[in-house]
Amino acid sequence: MDMITSVRSVAAACLCVSFVACGDISGVDGSRPKVLLIGLDGVRVDVLASVHTPNIDSLMAQGTFSDRAQTRPPTVSGHGWSNMLTGVWANKHRVTSNDLTGNDYARYRDFFTRLEQVDPTFNTLAILGRSSFGWTTLLGDAIDATPTFDSDAASVSWATVALEYLDLDAVFVWLSAIDGVGHKTSSLDPEYRRAIEIADVQVGALVAALTRRLAFGLEDWLILISTDHGRTDDGGHGGESEQERTIFYLASGPSTIRGTPDTPPNIVDVAVTALSHMGVVIRSEWQLDGRIVGLGQQR
Repeated sequence: MDMITSVRSVAAACLCVSFVACGDISGVDGSRPKVLLIGLDGVRVDVLASVHTPNIDSLMAQGTFSDRAQTRPPTVSGHGWSNMLTGVWANKHRVTSNDLTGNDYARYRDFFTRLEQVDPTFNTLAILGRSSFGWTTLLGDAIDATPTFDSDAASVSWATVALEYLDLDAVFVWLSAIDGVGHKTSSLDPEYRRAIEIADVQVGALVAALTRRLAFGLEDWLILISTDHGRTDDGGHGGESEQERTIFYLASGPSTIRGTPDTPPNIVDVAVTALSHMGVVIRSEWQLDGRIVGLGQQR
């Protein structure tokens, strides 16, 4: 049974019994480090700091956090997520817009694909939503499963089942509602603030699902959370302003250092940190631009 069929079967069965345990998870290798990357689209860092986010705050207290991390213009999603997931800047991956034209993903792969290329036994999962750019183009077809949902609520509902019951090594959950609300209102609107608070509740649900895993105490989960770009007061983005370029970086888990890094991270550091946590030796021929940020020791 392939990954997507397996996840669907488990999700359907578990949802039918309101998340009551529905079988063992034999095959989970508790000795292997694991990564959960949560992508919150379009978060402005000063607004994040001003709203009620107890779940994100708890992760911050247990790891490395910076609200001075940086991306580069153009501050649009296709470019930002390409930076984050490939670990290289646009002069290499060649994406500067949401249509992803001219990309060089064949050479500069997302880090999930890197994991699969290094060791095909890694179980990888990317849970996505509808977007203005092609996630499957960016992520490719090496990832074991890339299910797509019409809302963040549906993505999180499905993701919590997968995270609790399946043998997974690297997971990406993309939540897009914050950016959508920002475009409809503004970065200073109460509805935008509320969208961030809702996302915090969803982050809490994802983390809680991890802690319910039967093997959780034997696993080393690195939780990474970041955003693709900031935004201006009116809710727009795509330019070069500090508000649009400044993002946040959060790495939390048993292997992380607590506190704020001396040097502000860059968005390309996410992929390199994730690969390093998974025990992957960074090869010079990959020409990655990021660095390891927040891990207690290089694996």
